[in-house]
Amino acid sequence: MSFYASIITLFPDLFPGPLGASVIGRGLENGAWSLETRFLRDYASDKHRTVDDTPSGGGAGMVLRADILAAAIDDTAAQDDPRPKILMSPRGTPLTQKRVRELAAGPGAVIVCGRFEGVDQRVIEARDLEEISIGDYVLAGGEVAAMVLLEAVVRLLPGVLGAEESHADESFEDGLLEYPQFTRPQVFEGREIPPVLISGDHGRVEKWRREQAQALTQDRRPDLWAARKQKP
Repeated sequence: MSFYASIITLFPDLFPGPLGASVIGRGLENGAWSLETRFLRDYASDKHRTVDDTPSGGGAGMVLRADILAAAIDDTAAQDDPRPKILMSPRGTPLTQKRVRELAAGPGAVIVCGRFEGVDQRVIEARDLEEISIGDYVLAGGEVAAMVLLEAVVRLLPGVLGAEESHADESFEDGLLEYPQFTRPQVFEGREIPPVLISGDHGRVEKWRREQAQALTQDRRPDLWAARKQKP
């Protein structure tokens, strides 16, 4: 059974977007994963297809209504649907490679794309939505964030990216940033490829890459380095 993603959104025409290109798009065409969109306004009951209302207690903007979003979620995922229900949200738990791998090993995901000032807290609790953030910034909506999550997950699915070993040395896979990469020409604007990389000595190459990854992580992501050092 392939990875099955359902997107609940106010802008279904945005999908598949970038997810329909390159290796991710070929995986979609080949059935390595599948994608459906649900238009949130289809679950509104009034003639204007209203999905939001003013925030209780006052304030700027609008909030997605709990009853309408709940109806969309319930129609998308039956009670026995094993897929996690995810809300893309700037206040969510930061997305990590560990969570990406967990999702890639599962049956898929139901992803809610927020808009406006947010989502009524009651539907988040009632439908047990897992809030996930892709960074400490705010977007106009959750659609682009959903694409980021899906690309990170889908590229790990069997048959999508290629050789499994291509994942092993990537950033975050071992708590480290990836080492620098080089390719031809041998010299570019006076800068040469490090001699060790063309030495043919695989042991020295591996040692150099490991040292570079460690140095980069300590310099650029001290938080990752500290967390890695704390592991038993």
